[in-house]
Amino acid sequence: MSISKLRSLFTPLFALLLLSLAVSPVGAASRNLILATTTSTQDSGLLDLLIPLFEKESGLLVKTIAVGSGQAMKMGEKGEADVLLVHSPEAEKKFMTGEFGVNRRLVMHNDFILVGPSADQAKIKGAKSSTTAFKQIAATGTLFLSRGDNSGTHAKEKGIWKAAGTNPEGEKWYQQTGLGMGPTLNVAAEKKGYTLTDRGTYLAMKKNLGLEILVEGEPLLLNVYHVIEVNPAKWPKVNGGAAKSFADFMVSRKVQELIGRFGADKYGSPLFFPDAGKKPETVGL
Repeated sequence: MSISKLRSLFTPLFALLLLSLAVSPVGAASRNLILATTTSTQDSGLLDLLIPLFEKESGLLVKTIAVGSGQAMKMGEKGEADVLLVHSPEAEKKFMTGEFGVNRRLVMHNDFILVGPSADQAKIKGAKSSTTAFKQIAATGTLFLSRGDNSGTHAKEKGIWKAAGTNPEGEKWYQQTGLGMGPTLNVAAEKKGYTLTDRGTYLAMKKNLGLEILVEGEPLLLNVYHVIEVNPAKWPKVNGGAAKSFADFMVSRKVQELIGRFGADKYGSPLFFPDAGKKPETVGL
């Protein structure tokens, strides 16, 4: 075959190869980012503000999976997410020790609160501590709704029960919803029970709940969020570049300022407080 004929065959084949690479799944995947995050960032409305802004600035497409922090980290351990935005510090430390994540960075905080019906059957309003309130709920057998989903909120709740010296598992008054924060608040409102919630989700939903804040304002109830890039060295399919872009975005000065203002005009106070660059021991002070 002549060289001219080879060239005539080669040119369209080369063009076809380039086209296939341009539209291949690998090329498409590089533009996609999977964010696994806690339901509180979704239910509070914060992600509705930040994700469109990130997509516009980065050119990336974000698929947000809002689950409990525990489930989010399970996804990270399997390489099923690129980046995590979570609030379960002890579980996060184990995640990092296992080398499932890189660059765990402080983003923001709010706090947990204990809410319930205005009738306050267990008489916990104004209790000196959350552990005192939990003991009183158990002693009176008053309905308590737990997320029961291995989320950061569930982990905090279990820690308070432990500190209170009480094991509620199996008790009739202790019911696990297996749902996110928003739905669990709705169940608590419907059944007129107590639940532990992050303040941001509660304030975003307060108008339609009929639940009151009964216990708040102690160091044990601090709720801290970190962004963690999933380790691309463990799973080649993880989009490490996109994950870093999102993490950098979350701790950037502009986004931290947005976080610090989010909700203030509507609720009189921001739903979250920015913490990027702070020392962990100073958060909440």
